[in-house]
Amino acid sequence: MANNEIKLGKLKQRSEFLYVKDGRYQARPGVVIQMRAQPDPCETINVGFTATKKIGNAVVRNRCKRRMRALARELLPRHGKLGHDYVFIARASTAKAPWPDLHKDVEKALLRLT
Repeated sequence: MANNEIKLGKLKQRSEFLYVKDGRYQARPGVVIQMRAQPDPCETINVGFTATKKIGNAVVRNRCKRRMRALARELLPRHGKLGHDYVFIARASTAKAPWPDLHKDVEKALLRLT
């Protein structure tokens, strides 16, 4: 399957996020990424994003999620595993980290998880 053909699904329900929490994870200065195989594997990669109130107000949390979504769209088709769910968790530095540093953090975390 080519990179363009990989479909990224969405994790929406709390139970889906809690399921992924019990899998493997990689923590980097800019982001934490959790990964777990899907209960009934299919040809998609599901991804969810979260940012707690500890990192800032709604504007900061939304900025973090926008940045993580952009990184997921770019890097998960290349480095993600089909049939797995991923959760990106924002850290305090996610909103202000330089883009190349954040990109490198996510890429390294995904490579370690595969």
